[in-house]
Amino acid sequence: MTSQEIVDLQDMAHKLRIHSIQMTTASKSGHPTSCSSMAEIMSVLFYKVMRYSVQEPKHAANDRFILSKGHAAPILYAAWAEAGLFPTSDLLNLRKIDSDLEGHPTPRLNFIDVATGSLGQGLSVAAGMAFIGKYLDKASFRTYCLMGDGESMEGNIWEALNFAGYYKLNNLCAIIDVNRLGQSQPAPLEHDMETYRKRVESFGFHCIVVDGHDIGELMSAFAQAESVTDKPTCLVAKTFKGKYFPEIEDLMNWHGKALGDKTNEVVSHISSLIKNPGLKPSNIPGPVMDTPAVDISSPVVLSEPPAYNIGDKLATRQAYGTALAKLAKSHPRVVALDGDMKNSTFSQTMLKVDPTRFIECFICEQNMLGVGIGAACRDRTIAFASTFSAFLTRGFDNLRMGVISQTNLNVVGSHCGVSIGEDGPSQMALEDIAMFRSLPGCTVFYPSDAVSCERATELAANTEGICFLRVSRPATKIIYSNQEKFEIGKAKIVRKSDNDQVLVVAAGITLEEAIKAADILAAKGINIRVLDPFTIKPIDAKAIVDNAAACGGRVVTVEDHYPEGGIGDAVLGVLASYRNMVVKKLAVNTVPRSGPPADLIEMFGISSNAIVKAVNDVVKL
Repeated sequence: MTSQEIVDLQDMAHKLRIHSIQMTTASKSGHPTSCSSMAEIMSVLFYKVMRYSVQEPKHAANDRFILSKGHAAPILYAAWAEAGLFPTSDLLNLRKIDSDLEGHPTPRLNFIDVATGSLGQGLSVAAGMAFIGKYLDKASFRTYCLMGDGESMEGNIWEALNFAGYYKLNNLCAIIDVNRLGQSQPAPLEHDMETYRKRVESFGFHCIVVDGHDIGELMSAFAQAESVTDKPTCLVAKTFKGKYFPEIEDLMNWHGKALGDKTNEVVSHISSLIKNPGLKPSNIPGPVMDTPAVDISSPVVLSEPPAYNIGDKLATRQAYGTALAKLAKSHPRVVALDGDMKNSTFSQTMLKVDPTRFIECFICEQNMLGVGIGAACRDRTIAFASTFSAFLTRGFDNLRMGVISQTNLNVVGSHCGVSIGEDGPSQMALEDIAMFRSLPGCTVFYPSDAVSCERATELAANTEGICFLRVSRPATKIIYSNQEKFEIGKAKIVRKSDNDQVLVVAAGITLEEAIKAADILAAKGINIRVLDPFTIKPIDAKAIVDNAAACGGRVVTVEDHYPEGGIGDAVLGVLASYRNMVVKKLAVNTVPRSGPPADLIEMFGISSNAIVKAVNDVVKL
């Protein structure tokens, strides 16, 4: 680099600082000091190091940038505005209700891949992007992820470091902005750069400790990172919060505060440091155009239809594995992720189709979901992530942020409910339906047999947003023909007569119990109608209302789930505005225990016997 280039990049860093101050002052909120500590990093990355098209921010060949410390959004917006994507005057609309320049980045903006701000998640997403770039796309684009030192205490970060180091993602460059100060007190390591270095290197990274305010050092470090071929790189940048802010730099109690009355003084001081006030970025390197074209817009279909015999028994988790393999055969961009449960979730079927499209994430569920979100970014893959459903709860925040990120990720949770048996309550997912139902736009599938499970997997591959497939451990009877058609939001009536007295809504293992109960009750002269919802969200409101009315307004729901937020509540939500309806919910009402599945189903009141009793109770009302 020439001395003039260094001066120019320093000028741009100062301009980004000024924009960040003015934006947050205009909105009377934000994080200007957190922006200032990373100004030189942003200037070097956006105007010298990264290769991208300003006109097409999400071009498949562009380098990727994830701002994991999303509270520093103003400087990211400023970087793109100075690059020429949109007028810098728009920056003053920060945080206004009619502006997409929100307080933390979201994909409402065409240059943002994922929402950030809930700290600790960005590196997982970046690792997912880098994995696809290295192993599937085999392309030149690089992925950069900038984190704060406070968020680097998050376990999700260290899960991602472990993943990236294991897979030797040399196309990934992590950056930790070590500005020493957290929100309410200094970060644990403050400026102990040697400890940061040792920790990062222990996870298989090439680590470079750098002065984060020195343009020359940053340029050298990024060049070195690009030359490393056998491992990812992490720049640990020593910086100062509020750098170049007089009487604010490196002081506590300025986190998340606009400068207010100090704005003019600070802006005046930083302006005096700029050598060329009219400078605009030039010669931003364009992308290397070697990323393969990918089209996932056409329907993805099973390579062959289901092939089962009615009456045979098979676990829906096994049918999921069969469907996954069929989808992988029919489309080269179907990928599978798992958390070291592949021989239980049956995602290992992908290994027989194409081992390069199986991403083992080990027992790191938060990271697995983040990697899945990254893998799906820019429509590069159709991603399925699976593990025991109970363990998805720890990744709920990743899923919550995935919704804000407008991600398309298919999540498969196996081993749900007390029906898993002897493994006991720690392994039993009993809150997963409630969790996924709470996510806006999420489609919740609960297939009850192998045929419906294969079709649910196929539908999920073609559905936008987060999809959740709840699959069971025990084998259940095949009740549908291989030619049966399934639709999202369309229930199936599996038992019906002209004089049904009660509508029973059940899914998975409890649907089989409901069918048994129907036989027992029929022998006693009581007919019930049995409804399989197929999707719990959206639930088939019309089918529930019409069939409940046909049964005199008497409804029983039965589910291998806690009563809060499950099938029963979904049905209640549909019927709440209708007169003369009564709903009796059967669910697991207390913390369960180990035992044989059949005994547990009986003990916790979701068996055929419990359904028979509930039907008799509501018939008397």
